[in-house]
Amino acid sequence: MKPIDVKTVLFESIQALTDYKWLFSSRPGQDNTRNRKFPFQSVISSILAFKAGALNREIMDFYGLDPSIGSASAFIQRRAQILPEAFETLFKLFTSQIDANKLFRGFRLLAVDGSDLQIAANPNDPDSFYPGANGQKSYNLLHINAMYDVIQCIYTDAILQKSRVTDESRALTDMVDRSDINNALLLADRGYESYNNLAHIQEKGWSFLIRIKDNTTGITSGLILPDKDEYDVPFHLKLTKKQSNSVKELLKDKNHFKLVPSRVRFDYLPLKSRKHDPAVFYSLHFRIVRFPISDTTCETIITNLDETQFPLCEVKKLYAMRWGIETSFRQLKHTLGLLHLHAKKVEFVYQEIFAKLTMYNFCELITQSVVIQQGKRKHNYKVSFSDSAHICLEFFLGKVAPPNLEVLLMKFISPIRPGRSDPRKPAQKAAYSFTYRVA
Repeated sequence: MKPIDVKTVLFESIQALTDYKWLFSSRPGQDNTRNRKFPFQSVISSILAFKAGALNREIMDFYGLDPSIGSASAFIQRRAQILPEAFETLFKLFTSQIDANKLFRGFRLLAVDGSDLQIAANPNDPDSFYPGANGQKSYNLLHINAMYDVIQCIYTDAILQKSRVTDESRALTDMVDRSDINNALLLADRGYESYNNLAHIQEKGWSFLIRIKDNTTGITSGLILPDKDEYDVPFHLKLTKKQSNSVKELLKDKNHFKLVPSRVRFDYLPLKSRKHDPAVFYSLHFRIVRFPISDTTCETIITNLDETQFPLCEVKKLYAMRWGIETSFRQLKHTLGLLHLHAKKVEFVYQEIFAKLTMYNFCELITQSVVIQQGKRKHNYKVSFSDSAHICLEFFLGKVAPPNLEVLLMKFISPIRPGRSDPRKPAQKAAYSFTYRVA
């Protein structure tokens, strides 16, 4: 899509929301009914345009330096009248219209992962509150579960959860079940290792490629596998919750039958059965692939891809493509400024998360529309997202004309250097105090 078309779709999506603003008002029939300094449509747009500044600066940047401009307090009152679902609906409405359905060998490549977001401390919310320890301040934590198209580099779905009640597997199955995508390959890391997750993906008619624990606990611990660094073993496993004597005999064949304990969630088997009821089995088909990645480390992958079309070397490449969702979280938080929230209320934070997901897709689509003439260079080049995001936000605000947009984006390019790596340095990113914001 051309940049102007992407912008048009976003503005039409905002207008569609405005046409039914009563659906997204905290008090339908009372809120968003009169003309004010901060009407519904402009509040939606201004939150989409938030950067990393203090709220007063954001208001001045969006509405201009007009003496009649409303106060930050008035703005907060207006955004309080808008339900967080408005921004989630906008994200889904916009994304559904810009989704080009690009395929990789017949599949949509979808990565699923989660990322934590630290917000202001609120002891009255036990589902997300963490008391300070070892001299650290207390904080609250939200968890963003996201589904990401690694070919188009856009988010396709997201579910927000409070950290202490996070259920990534539930979020995964919900996003899979409600998706309208026909044929997809889902890529995921070890946190999504679960027979129930695999069954939901299989029932959807999708394929999966998930990294699992390497011969310790989890799926591999209950199977008989070769004792070597590299293998590719197919399985046709029958799962059951029944524990009759006849079933126990079958369960001795560990590579063909598996007992799912009653305490473990599995949505395609009855939770209970009477003694004389026949055993119910669920058939699950997959391969377990193991390969070394260093002299001392191996990776194990579970997938239901066909072994003739996707041999071990292809499985390696596909799993590496999952890294796109990891870098997208970094860009979402640091480049687009999700770490710099403009509110303490969880409802307002939800608004800003879905606003940032929407603007991430907006910026990516525009950035990808730029075609770079590679020429005779040592490396291929791409538009730098960290620079282009700022230009795209200015384009959204109407401060950059379409003819100048591509010229500006072409000025900020960076080389693509495949194979580079950097050890992960996990650490919680604290919420930025409202007192310390950029001018």
